[in-house]
Amino acid sequence: MAAQNIGFRPKPPRASAVPPVADGCVVPAATAATCAGAPFATEPVAYEGILLLGFGGPEGQDDVIPFLRNVTNGRGIPDERLEEVAHHYRHFGGVSPINDQNRTLKAALEAELAARGLDLPIYWGNRNWMPYVSDALDAAVADGNRRLLALATSAYSSYSSCRQYREDLADAVEATGLGGEVEIDKVGQFFDHPGFVAPFAEGLADALATLRADGFGDDEIEVLFSTHSIPYADADRSGPPAGDGHEGFGPGGAYVAQHVAVAEAILQQLGTAQLETGIPWQLVFQSRSGPPQVPWLEPDINDAMAELPAAGRRAVVIVPLGFVSDHMEVLWDLDTEAMETAEELGLRAIRTPTPGVHPSYVAGLVDLVEERLAGTAPEDRPRATDLGPWYDVCRPGCCENKRLGFQPALAGAGR
Repeated sequence: MAAQNIGFRPKPPRASAVPPVADGCVVPAATAATCAGAPFATEPVAYEGILLLGFGGPEGQDDVIPFLRNVTNGRGIPDERLEEVAHHYRHFGGVSPINDQNRTLKAALEAELAARGLDLPIYWGNRNWMPYVSDALDAAVADGNRRLLALATSAYSSYSSCRQYREDLADAVEATGLGGEVEIDKVGQFFDHPGFVAPFAEGLADALATLRADGFGDDEIEVLFSTHSIPYADADRSGPPAGDGHEGFGPGGAYVAQHVAVAEAILQQLGTAQLETGIPWQLVFQSRSGPPQVPWLEPDINDAMAELPAAGRRAVVIVPLGFVSDHMEVLWDLDTEAMETAEELGLRAIRTPTPGVHPSYVAGLVDLVEERLAGTAPEDRPRATDLGPWYDVCRPGCCENKRLGFQPALAGAGR
């Protein structure tokens, strides 16, 4: 067994109970603007700091197995099986790029906040590696900041990309013993904010221009919008269930619906003909894990590419639509495995950039913060699809994970 990194600490345990709920409120540990559980916060809030929430990743070979133990916490997976996944990280020296990317994003957000005259310190914490969310919360309170707005580095609705971050917040409040002393709201899912969509549209336009300049016809190119696969059961329960004024989303839930809507919005930005009669495109999935008997969203990007030569395609543009930065799933599953597949099939392949610290993306995230500072009405919040703006307070039953059962969570109404 590899030695653990000096100073390693396991992630905090799962919360055993929801934090206190104020009189007349239904959302635990919330500000006055959200505690009653309305879908949108339309009152100004004087937040004192931002919690930047990340997934976390190892920063050396000795960190890889402890990190994967954190990711799979409670599932009883032996280290021998974890090592089968570890080779992705070991290929890159045991270092995930995600932590440095979040440090860079934090600095970019701080500069944008300062340029707008907003005095809001940012505290960064991760789900699965140090600094943990509890570390960020401790640091904020040590600085005297107790009314906080959480911003997760994840744009779409699902258990792992939204609900679990809300559970992380509840875990952190209990681990720090700060129940009843802090107020924490969360920025809603931002999949269709123009600042998130713009970098993808720009990257796709550049890639298509390159292929056309190299002599590829539009009927020889296919655009693959790629995102992380999740179990069908989790996808179907992503977003709020039918009821509570919502009709539900059907197969694939909000997770698939949001990705399809953003893909269409990107193509519309390139011109209406691009969407209606232009280059073929499809939503594909990657990074599947878990037992083979559990069905996950398909088609896998490699399987989808295998079908393209017979359809007359000679080139693909891979748009990493589900990812905010070039972390491990992008570097390994797209830049390594998918590119190898494309080469084997004789396909020219271009992978477009993720938002990273693109100026539009950074500015868009600060726009989202300002919406909550000002209590901007939902109809006045610019969004690129008809699905948005997404909820400031997650709805009852949103992104349920029946395998794990509901855990205490913040920033949501009811269970």
